[in-house]
Amino acid sequence: MEIDDVVKRAYAMPLTNPSFPPGPCRFFDREYIIITYRTTREALEAVVPAPLEIDEPLVKYEFIRMPDSTGFGDYTETGQVIPVRFGGQHGGYVHSMYLDDDAPIAGGRELLGFPKKLAGQKIVHEGEVVVGTLHYGSVLCATGTMGYKHREADHDQVLASLAAPNFLIKIIPHVDGSPRICELVRYYLTDVTLKEAWTAPAALDLRPHVMADVAKLPVLEIVSAVHFTADLTLGLGEVVHDYLADRSPSAVSAIQPEKARA
Repeated sequence: MEIDDVVKRAYAMPLTNPSFPPGPCRFFDREYIIITYRTTREALEAVVPAPLEIDEPLVKYEFIRMPDSTGFGDYTETGQVIPVRFGGQHGGYVHSMYLDDDAPIAGGRELLGFPKKLAGQKIVHEGEVVVGTLHYGSVLCATGTMGYKHREADHDQVLASLAAPNFLIKIIPHVDGSPRICELVRYYLTDVTLKEAWTAPAALDLRPHVMADVAKLPVLEIVSAVHFTADLTLGLGEVVHDYLADRSPSAVSAIQPEKARA
């Protein structure tokens, strides 16, 4: 393989057999349960990176069922998105994501910087209730329950939330462990077809786990919940802030990875 061939094929790893195809990725019949809750400002200030800014101390806990997606297949995901501002633009900072499929874990982390970890999560319909769960190994870390289709939601409001930008921290380390890429990335969901949307009462229980730290953003009060399905496209991203741009190469190489706390 010639040097030019290596560069041409170097969009993902492994070089000769990537885990995912090039994007964008189209999703069909994506099912969401989003429970918005109030937490403490101190908890958010400890995890939201500048230059993003916090408005209200809110978190959106999301369970997402993706039965049909180009390149990524069939999988389920869950995690926390924090409403933020960036330069006057309102959007969501993706704080944590847990899912059960290799291709979207590899693709999300390598391409855009999604904070994805392997775990077990489900959305099931149990009689008059929709139930979402997160297990990390054998340990139950999150349970969300919501009444089944009590009232139709405002479609314009749901579409506006899906049209808002989302933000990620993309981190690629150097071979010596120092940061080689550390960027704030913005991406959008596009070509959205909202099929149905419902609201109902909801409850959310988050439990401590060393590797699935969803409980570090504690639930103080449930604000709202929405359950909907949509077709949409996950667009490619853009870098809106480079954390290493103002640092010299020597200063960057001097940064050592944070050691695990005892």
